[in-house]
This record gives sequence, structure tokens and C-alpha cells, in this order.
Amino acid sequence: MKANPQRTAPPTPAASSPGLRILLVEDSRLHAELVEHVLRQGGVDFSIVRVENRERFQEQLAQAPPDLILSDYALPAFDGYEALAIARERAPDVPFIFVTGTMGEEVAIETLKSGATDYVLKTRLTRLVPAVRRALRESVERTERHRAEDRLRRSHEQLRALTGYLQYVREEERTRIAREVHDELGQALTGLKMDLAWLASRVPRNGRSLHQKIKAMSAHIDATIQTVRRIATELRPGILDDLGLVAAIEWQAHEFQTRTGLPCVVTSLVKDTIWDQDFTTVFFRIFQETLTNIMRHASAARVEVRLAEDGGRLVLTVHDDGRGITEDEIASTRSIGLIGMRERAALVGGEVSLAGQPGQGTTVTVRAPIPGPGQPGLAPPRTGLPHENPDHG
Repeated sequence: MKANPQRTAPPTPAASSPGLRILLVEDSRLHAELVEHVLRQGGVDFSIVRVENRERFQEQLAQAPPDLILSDYALPAFDGYEALAIARERAPDVPFIFVTGTMGEEVAIETLKSGATDYVLKTRLTRLVPAVRRALRESVERTERHRAEDRLRRSHEQLRALTGYLQYVREEERTRIAREVHDELGQALTGLKMDLAWLASRVPRNGRSLHQKIKAMSAHIDATIQTVRRIATELRPGILDDLGLVAAIEWQAHEFQTRTGLPCVVTSLVKDTIWDQDFTTVFFRIFQETLTNIMRHASAARVEVRLAEDGGRLVLTVHDDGRGITEDEIASTRSIGLIGMRERAALVGGEVSLAGQPGQGTTVTVRAPIPGPGQPGLAPPRTGLPHENPDHG
């Protein structure tokens, strides 16, 4: 429609109604009044602001986003397609309906693909009120869906934060218990062995049975000391804190090979760097869980481990030649160990992927960005609790 050359139509709000706020892009006052009449006849409670150029349209969107946008398609200096693009950028949740004199089928389809809610021909304005009501209903449903998705996202973030905090507390508690087991029990057992040595030095030489008993007790104490060291090491291996991830993985692979008899070959292509403690803990615990799964389920004869850097990310790959994990096992919600591995990796911005081939084994790959200097791996703050080496007194 062509604008009246004698005067420029100012925005005409119907301030008396507090209902639906409509922004109307229309250059013809007559057509605007016709649209208002149809809406009132349809029982719609509304207030309306009419604009006919880009500047006023943008100004209204910036001041107070409306509940609904009605727009002509063809205007002298500002077309509806451009209005739609601006609205999708600045007010994407506001329904946008074209109310136009002519619109071909291809154009109509294109506008709907571009984000328009609906279109109504001015020659069929009886469709306007139903179209408005449907657009508003869909808008409410969309808003509720977005809110539900936002609540779900926040809930997921809170759950992940809680998981991270629990993992952090668990590692701190493991360290504390390992230290106390090593220090308290280790010192007590060492003192007991010294007392036995003192007692043995005072037993007469002809007290053969007493010497044998003391020797057996001393051997039992030695075995108990080794058990205490093993428990403390399993709780928190000191090698992880003292020598770093590479050494800890090599040590764990050796322990696995000794326990199971399966060859476990480690190939490291990274420097012996001691990264952030939380970062290395995540990789080490995932590696431990992977070896546990292999021992329990894989029926493997050999395990190969590879540690490498790739584009600022640390990549740990563990491959066994066992039966091969199935897709159902990977996706199963009962695979708590796999879920725990993924959650651990997510704490440091990483990911865990699994792939299995029947009869050819399973490959577990862990990737995570390597933290820079001063960049912690986990969110929870340090409590100042020292990480001591339970392997050394």
C-alpha cells in the first residue's frame, strides 16, 4: 500500500485498554482501523501501536516488546520480510502474523520457514481473530516449554555441580583416611614390632618356643604393615601426587598385570608433567574404573593403554581384546560405572566415548582440555587439606 503523501501517520496507541499489546506495521490508516475493528468484533482485548518505518519499529521493540506483531508485507520503504528478520533477532518469542493484501503461495511458505507464525489476507480478515488466538496459545505453550527446559537445564547444572562437589569431598576424604591409616596404624605397628625385638633380645637362648612365637608374631606384623600400606595406597596412591599421572597410570597398569596375569602395556607420548591435582585425579579414577570393568566383564587376554596430547587436549585410550561391549550396554542406565566415568570427565570439560566390536574388544577413550597454569580442573574450592603421600612415613 502507498502512504498518504499529505501527512505522516504517527503511532496511535489505544491506551484505554490494558490487554493484549499489539505492534502493527501498516502504512494505511484505513487498513489499520479495519484490523482494529475486526479484532474488537472478535472480542479481543488489546492496545495497539501502529508504525510504518524501520526506525519506529525498532524503537518500539526496544522500548517495550509487544505480545503480538501484525505486519503488512509490502510497504513503500520498509517491507514485512525485513520486519520479520528484525523481530526474530530482537523479540524471537513474540508471535508474528502477516496481514497483507496479496501474498503468493511460495512467498507465504518462505515467510513461515523464516519464522512467521501465520499469514492472513486482507480479503479474508475473518481468519484474523482465530489466527491471533492460535498464535497466542502457541506462544504460551512455547514459553512454558522454554521455562521447563530452562528449569531442567538449571537442575542438570546443579546436579552436575553437586556431583563435582561430592567427587571432590570423596577424594579429600580418601586422602585423609589414607594418611590416618598410614600414620596411626603404621606407627602403632612399627612400635609393636620394636617392642617384639626388645622382648626377643631378653628371652633366654634356650627358650626356643618363645623365639619361634616372637618370630611368627613379627612376620604377622610385617604382613599387616604391608596390608596397611596397600589399603592406604588404594585409597589415594601417593605416586599420583608425587610423580604425576603418567607414573601413576604405569604403576596401576603394573598392579593390574600382577593381580590378573593379563599383559597391560602402557605407551605414553606426553611429557612427565604434573598437572592440576583434580585433573589428574579424574583421569586416574577413570583409568581405574576401566581396568575394573575389563577384569570383571571383558574376558580379555591383553590390554593396551595410550596417553597422548592432541590439540591442547589430553587423550587416554584403553583397548582390550575381549568380547567387546554392546551398544545396549553402553546406553543402559544400569551401567553405573560408565555413567560415573562420563560424569567425572564432564567435571573437567571432558568426555568419555566407548566402542566395541564383537570378539574384537572394547576401546575406551577419554578426552579433556589440559588446564593451563593456575587453571583448576574442578570447580569446588580447595579446603587447605594437604594431600600427603600414604606410601611414605
